[in-house]
Amino acid sequence: MDFRLLRYFVAVAEELHLGRAAERLGIEQSPVSRAMRDLEGSLGVQLFDRSTRQTRLTWAGQVFLGECRRVLATVEQAVKSAKAAAQGYQGYLRIGICDSLAQPRIASLLARSREDEPELEIRVFEMPFAQQLKGLHNDLLDIGFALSNAVNDGLLAEAVWTDPLSVIVPARHPLLAHGHVKLDDALKFPLVLCHPEAASGCYHQIQSALEGASVALKVVDHVTSLGVMLTLVGAGYGIGFAIASQVQALQRADIAVRPLVGVPPTLTTYLLRRQGDPTEPVKRFMERIAAMAARTGP
Repeated sequence: MDFRLLRYFVAVAEELHLGRAAERLGIEQSPVSRAMRDLEGSLGVQLFDRSTRQTRLTWAGQVFLGECRRVLATVEQAVKSAKAAAQGYQGYLRIGICDSLAQPRIASLLARSREDEPELEIRVFEMPFAQQLKGLHNDLLDIGFALSNAVNDGLLAEAVWTDPLSVIVPARHPLLAHGHVKLDDALKFPLVLCHPEAASGCYHQIQSALEGASVALKVVDHVTSLGVMLTLVGAGYGIGFAIASQVQALQRADIAVRPLVGVPPTLTTYLLRRQGDPTEPVKRFMERIAAMAARTGP
């Protein structure tokens, strides 16, 4: 299959708007529209739901998006490896990150790693949990960060830190009248939650946190990424739950964050790696994680 079609599809799937996707790709809109029709025709599946005014990905489209990102990331990795070797880098560390994570912590780790080992090439790939498992098994990744510990044979998942869960609401919403929000009060509103089939771990951890509530859940949509959840919340579809530091780092004007009353539920982040003795770059990265936890707490 033509890589060009994959790049076009990723742009349209992420923008959910042909005009914006075409602008991002630097081409006219008509070739992008034609490419999407050709792609659906060649696959024999519907990738986009065009039944409403707002374009959305079908479930098949969401799954295909994850696979396309993996393929493009693999090609990009091969190109970068060749260029890095030519530039004299001594070794590399390939890291997979799930979408719904506390990026500020990981950013701090990456910054410290670059400071300590400037000769080490570090490459970061954003991909779903299932793709991280494949990448680790196929030696396309060295470590991963995810919200699930449901790894298969040959892999390890180690809890590295926890973050409190917060309520994410539209910029104009009744809950903003409160500095802290009771969970039962939040659950009176429609919810946008992680998709149970996304296998990110986000769904299971949040679902477990909500099970003790006395209010029945009113879920209006399930999504496969934090970005889509924030878009729907900002558009007023409902409210969501996420890690406050991750959302605040995005500085979106259409949403706001409120902590939960009392001791809030937490999301656990896991480090994924292959079983056995880690490589020296992985070992040193894990030592930095332990040092960070000692300074800031889990």
